[in-house]
Amino acid sequence: MNVYYNPLDKICKSITGGIKRNENIIFNVFGDGDEPCLFVYFKDGGEARYLHMQKSEKCWTLQLSLSEPGLYFYYFIIGGSKAGLGKMRNLEFSEQITYYQLLVYTEDYKTPDWFKGGIMYQIFPDRFYKGKSIVPEKGKWLHDNWNEMPEYRMNEQGKVLNNDFFGGNFDGIVQKLDYLKGLGITVIYLNPIFKAYSNHRYDTGDYMQIDPLLGNDADFDNFITECERRGIAVILDGVFNHTGDDSRYFNKYGNYDELGAYQSKDSKYYAWYNFKHFPDKYESWWGIDVLPSVNESCDSYANFITGTDGVIDHWIRRGVSGFRLDVADELPDEFIEKIRNAAHAARADALIIGEVWEDASNKIAYSKRRKYLQGKELDSVMNYPLKDAIIKFLKSENTEVLREAIAQLRDNYPKCVLDSLMNILGTHDTSRILTVLGGVPAYNKDEMNVTVMSEEVKVKAKVLLKIAAVLQYTLFGVPCIYYGDEIGMEGYGDPFCRHTFSWDKIDNDLLGYYKRLGKMRRHLTLFRDSEYRELYADEKCLVYERAAGDQQVIVAINLGNNLFDIKFNGKLFDLFDNDVFEGKFTILPQSCTILSNIRLNI
Repeated sequence: MNVYYNPLDKICKSITGGIKRNENIIFNVFGDGDEPCLFVYFKDGGEARYLHMQKSEKCWTLQLSLSEPGLYFYYFIIGGSKAGLGKMRNLEFSEQITYYQLLVYTEDYKTPDWFKGGIMYQIFPDRFYKGKSIVPEKGKWLHDNWNEMPEYRMNEQGKVLNNDFFGGNFDGIVQKLDYLKGLGITVIYLNPIFKAYSNHRYDTGDYMQIDPLLGNDADFDNFITECERRGIAVILDGVFNHTGDDSRYFNKYGNYDELGAYQSKDSKYYAWYNFKHFPDKYESWWGIDVLPSVNESCDSYANFITGTDGVIDHWIRRGVSGFRLDVADELPDEFIEKIRNAAHAARADALIIGEVWEDASNKIAYSKRRKYLQGKELDSVMNYPLKDAIIKFLKSENTEVLREAIAQLRDNYPKCVLDSLMNILGTHDTSRILTVLGGVPAYNKDEMNVTVMSEEVKVKAKVLLKIAAVLQYTLFGVPCIYYGDEIGMEGYGDPFCRHTFSWDKIDNDLLGYYKRLGKMRRHLTLFRDSEYRELYADEKCLVYERAAGDQQVIVAINLGNNLFDIKFNGKLFDLFDNDVFEGKFTILPQSCTILSNIRLNI
């Protein structure tokens, strides 16, 4: 049967991606047959409804609006045969169909406009730059050499203490803000900054206190002021699923001047935690006993985080622009909603980003379907699906996985979320992107500690990294540089991906490339919210367009050995080489090109 339906084609589905509650949407299935066509849909977990589509000369048509936010699924029955989701979102007939998805969100859902079109920069605070010297507290030690590897070996009890520090702090970041401004950075995302025992600070000790090794309140305020002066927003890491056992709230070691939950059932914090057998057996994050889990449904805890003068309110009023929520999958929907409400009460356009590693529109976590993007919880998520697809594309030289990922995100996410996605290539939780693209294996931490790429391998990895960066910067969403990726830092998994910034080993060629990409985004406003359109694709070549108003960008990536011609009206300018092309451009083998109808003096 010859029929056509693709939800990314607006002649088939009038609105791309998720839709608002009560918003009218038109579905068209094209075909020249006279068979009846049924539109079958159901809300997640609900019963199916069957609607007859009206037949015209060229297509079957249906207009629909849905009054309840939520996740819906749909498929078609044409002439008695089921048809659902196939490759690249095209219609496929099968008895074992895959459903199309339709996310319905609240009509007042919008994401912060100030974030769109910008560039993020993630900083692991202890490892970026050491400003004024600060003496570590008892139980912590400071490396003498900035360029040493972080400690990774276990002690006699089989634990890595994470109590070694390098001294990176707020004063150091301030000294490098002009460097970040030169990259075009508009948002800094900081890994945890609150007082904690460990160097990663995911074991919060006091949510209301800056870790002394990072500086004091005046240092933080100066950091915020200097960022604001340069037009840079600040996002903090919100670790609200667990605290440290060495914290004001749990106080296992008696280091705080308050009665902690571990010390007594009379503690005002006792209800925050879930004890299996008081005091030594308690729920903890992934069974790690230094990270006791908190009970987010506990009213006093929820109020402490999200109430008036609570943690969210306090730090946003101190000048931060939002939070990235650690392990969002482990935070109840109701708690995330309270966080968003608290953030918006303090700042109407505050940004809430979730750590979600999969498709956030239909994620099931702990046997429960999540509601992240239905209008009341998250503005954005870390775009791991795109990251993984980019890496697979570059390592396999096959565009299919990348094209499928792009299509899935466009089909499943609300447009306002799509424009706000946190596009990552690496984070503190993953190996450095250059190391991944280099592909040199290391099988244990001792090997990871000493393994580096040869110059020959590094040259090839850099070529791939530049292509990855082009994708990261020109696809929908906001690119996020993990500190040091822009200068060619290497590193396997934690803690080797958390090495100190190599200020004395900067790859200026790579840095210049990132600076040029940054200038491109600063000069071309189309990256804020323009549509994505695939112009051509085969196994090894992908060409796509971003366009809005009078601005146009065409990205051509060719990992194969064939030549391709792009024909167009007028002139296009190569944003890297400043070459001018009129009427035609030839895509060369093994090339990556960004063309624009706007000539940029960058």
